[in-house]
Amino acid sequence: MAAADPDIADAPPLEPCARGVRLFVRLTPKASRNALQGLAADADGGRVLKVAVTAVPENGKANQALVKLLAKVWKLPKSAVSITAGATDRRKTLLIESDDPQALADHLWERMRDHG
Repeated sequence: MAAADPDIADAPPLEPCARGVRLFVRLTPKASRNALQGLAADADGGRVLKVAVTAVPENGKANQALVKLLAKVWKLPKSAVSITAGATDRRKTLLIESDDPQALADHLWERMRDHG
Protein backbone atom coordinates (compact mmCIF):
# COMPACT_ATOMS: atom_id res chain seq x y z
CA MET A 1 0.00 0.00 0.00
CA ALA A 2 1.50 3.31 -1.01
CA ALA A 3 1.09 6.35 1.17
CA ALA A 4 -1.03 9.04 -0.41
CA ASP A 5 1.23 11.85 0.83
CA PRO A 6 4.99 11.46 1.45
CA ASP A 7 4.82 13.87 4.41
CA ILE A 8 2.61 11.46 6.35
CA ALA A 9 4.37 8.24 5.38
CA ASP A 10 6.01 7.94 8.80
CA ALA A 11 3.04 9.05 10.91
CA PRO A 12 0.80 6.20 12.02
CA PRO A 13 -2.97 6.70 12.21
CA LEU A 14 -3.03 4.87 15.51
CA GLU A 15 -2.03 5.27 19.12
CA PRO A 16 -1.65 2.86 22.03
CA CYS A 17 -4.12 3.33 24.87
CA ALA A 18 -4.93 1.53 28.12
CA ARG A 19 -7.13 -1.16 26.54
CA GLY A 20 -5.31 -1.59 23.24
CA VAL A 21 -4.84 0.62 20.19
CA ARG A 22 -6.98 3.46 18.84
CA LEU A 23 -7.13 3.46 15.05
CA PHE A 24 -8.32 6.48 13.06
CA VAL A 25 -10.15 5.65 9.82
CA ARG A 26 -11.87 7.47 6.99
CA LEU A 27 -14.45 5.06 5.58
CA THR A 28 -15.88 5.12 2.06
CA PRO A 29 -19.05 3.01 1.79
CA LYS A 30 -20.63 1.78 -1.46
CA ALA A 31 -17.21 1.29 -3.07
CA SER A 32 -16.54 -1.11 -5.94
CA ARG A 33 -14.51 -3.39 -3.65
CA ASN A 34 -13.43 -3.83 -0.04
CA ALA A 35 -9.89 -2.51 0.41
CA LEU A 36 -7.43 -0.65 2.59
CA GLN A 37 -6.60 2.31 0.37
CA GLY A 38 -3.66 3.93 2.09
CA LEU A 39 -2.79 6.69 4.49
CA ALA A 40 -4.05 10.25 4.27
CA ALA A 41 -4.04 13.51 6.17
CA ASP A 42 -7.34 14.32 7.84
CA ALA A 43 -8.95 17.76 7.74
CA ASP A 44 -7.76 18.50 11.29
CA GLY A 45 -4.16 17.58 10.47
CA GLY A 46 -4.35 14.09 11.95
CA ARG A 47 -3.60 10.88 10.12
CA VAL A 48 -6.16 8.34 8.94
CA LEU A 49 -6.22 4.98 7.26
CA LYS A 50 -8.51 5.18 4.24
CA VAL A 51 -10.76 2.13 3.92
CA ALA A 52 -13.41 1.33 1.31
CA VAL A 53 -16.23 -1.19 1.70
CA THR A 54 -18.95 -2.30 -0.68
CA ALA A 55 -21.64 -2.19 2.01
CA VAL A 56 -24.15 0.65 2.19
CA PRO A 57 -24.13 3.10 5.12
CA GLU A 58 -27.50 1.95 6.42
CA ASN A 59 -28.31 0.15 9.67
CA GLY A 60 -24.62 -0.21 10.52
CA LYS A 61 -23.82 -2.38 7.49
CA ALA A 62 -20.77 -0.35 6.43
CA ASN A 63 -19.45 -0.35 10.01
CA GLN A 64 -19.86 -4.13 10.23
CA ALA A 65 -18.04 -4.51 6.91
CA LEU A 66 -15.22 -2.29 8.17
CA VAL A 67 -14.72 -4.39 11.31
CA LYS A 68 -14.89 -7.62 9.31
CA LEU A 69 -12.37 -6.36 6.73
CA LEU A 70 -9.82 -5.16 9.29
CA ALA A 71 -10.12 -8.37 11.31
CA LYS A 72 -9.62 -10.47 8.19
CA VAL A 73 -6.71 -8.50 6.72
CA TRP A 74 -4.84 -8.24 10.01
CA LYS A 75 -5.84 -11.71 11.27
CA LEU A 76 -7.53 -10.42 14.42
CA PRO A 77 -10.66 -11.72 16.13
CA LYS A 78 -13.67 -9.57 15.15
CA SER A 79 -14.53 -9.34 18.85
CA ALA A 80 -11.30 -7.38 19.46
CA VAL A 81 -12.28 -4.61 17.00
CA SER A 82 -14.98 -2.07 17.87
CA ILE A 83 -16.01 1.40 16.74
CA THR A 84 -15.82 3.83 19.65
CA ALA A 85 -16.57 7.11 17.84
CA GLY A 86 -18.07 8.17 14.53
CA ALA A 87 -20.62 5.40 14.05
CA THR A 88 -22.62 7.64 11.69
CA ASP A 89 -19.68 9.61 10.28
CA ARG A 90 -17.06 8.82 7.64
CA ARG A 91 -14.36 9.57 10.22
CA LYS A 92 -14.21 6.81 12.80
CA THR A 93 -12.18 5.88 15.82
CA LEU A 94 -11.81 2.18 16.43
CA LEU A 95 -10.50 0.32 19.44
CA ILE A 96 -8.49 -2.82 18.84
CA GLU A 97 -8.16 -4.52 22.20
CA SER A 98 -4.86 -6.01 23.34
CA ASP A 99 -2.95 -6.91 26.47
CA ASP A 100 0.19 -5.37 24.92
CA PRO A 101 -0.90 -2.12 23.22
CA GLN A 102 2.55 -0.99 22.11
CA ALA A 103 3.40 -4.33 20.50
CA LEU A 104 0.05 -4.35 18.70
CA ALA A 105 0.54 -0.73 17.53
CA ASP A 106 4.00 -1.58 16.18
CA HIS A 107 2.67 -4.71 14.44
CA LEU A 108 -0.29 -2.91 12.84
CA TRP A 109 1.87 -0.01 11.70
CA GLU A 110 4.27 -2.44 10.06
CA ARG A 111 1.35 -4.19 8.31
CA MET A 112 -0.07 -0.86 7.12
CA ARG A 113 3.24 0.23 5.64
CA ASP A 114 4.02 -3.13 4.05
CA HIS A 115 0.73 -4.62 2.95
CA GLY A 116 -2.25 -2.48 3.91
